[in-house]
Amino acid sequence: MTDQTTMDALNNAPGHDEVLPFSVDALDVRGRVVHLNQSLNAILARHDYPKSVSRLLGEAAALTVMLASSIKLEGRLIVQAQTDGPVSLLVVDMQAPGDYRATAKFDEDRVRELEAADNADAGSLLGTGTLALTIDQGKYMNRYQGYVELNGGSLEDAAHNYFTRSEQIPTRVRLAVSELMTRSDNGETIHSWQASGMMVQFLPHATDRLVQKDLPGGGVADEEYHAAMPDDDNAWIEAQALVDTLQENELADPDLSAERLLFRLFHERGVRIFDALDVYDKCSCNSEKVGGVLSQLSTEEVVESIAESGQIEVTCEFCARRYEFDPKALLKQS
Repeated sequence: MTDQTTMDALNNAPGHDEVLPFSVDALDVRGRVVHLNQSLNAILARHDYPKSVSRLLGEAAALTVMLASSIKLEGRLIVQAQTDGPVSLLVVDMQAPGDYRATAKFDEDRVRELEAADNADAGSLLGTGTLALTIDQGKYMNRYQGYVELNGGSLEDAAHNYFTRSEQIPTRVRLAVSELMTRSDNGETIHSWQASGMMVQFLPHATDRLVQKDLPGGGVADEEYHAAMPDDDNAWIEAQALVDTLQENELADPDLSAERLLFRLFHERGVRIFDALDVYDKCSCNSEKVGGVLSQLSTEEVVESIAESGQIEVTCEFCARRYEFDPKALLKQS
């Protein structure tokens, strides 16, 4: 947990929280740039995550916010990674138009061991498992769920696999997280984070230009499969090459605005930017929702949940808010 002085300094730290849509018409490309600073630090300040877990959760948050803004979300987008790795669970829950929350579960001993060996990259932390994307637009709409395997790669790799298999739109995703050191007014050193991301998609008017190299089917060698596929469109090759020139410290620089970043990359081709979407740290939990879940417990489960205080205590895994309920009231409902 973080004291109020530190929280005030974090709130005044450099950076911003927004998603900036853009297009490069000359290359038939559209995209998003996301910067998460104050919102991400508010989330991380509530938990005592190791640095590598904070970094990974920042990447997941940047990815989720970009995806949610790109699909013009009405409702919720939940990105959840479940794995056999040291970080067994990552959840980022984005509620339209711009509220999100995030949490992680991990084995501290395994994480510290990787950090000590300087091997705590995303692939090692996650191991193998599944990345699930769920779009929930309310009780009167069907949920959409998409899945992609995690096989020791990064969240960038997982995002590319998702778009290749599910959306079939040529897409390039870049994610970066940086640690920041600033000073408060009283000279105290404040450690904070910035998570950033960029996503570009190739959307030409002529649909035959959308052909991309899909993943090969079973029994077909990669080189044989790709040799039979058409070459990527020259405009898309150029767009990817420009995005790949980005350094991680450049993408996640709190003093480099999204507008300046886009100008650096695409000024020769011309880039248009649109209205930015502000992003906020906001949990959707409340006493009514938590009480509703507890009301479904059996009498035995209610009794087993009573704490030493004589109350049933529930702490939200996202925002760490603590709720107390009278077991007698719940027993009357069960």
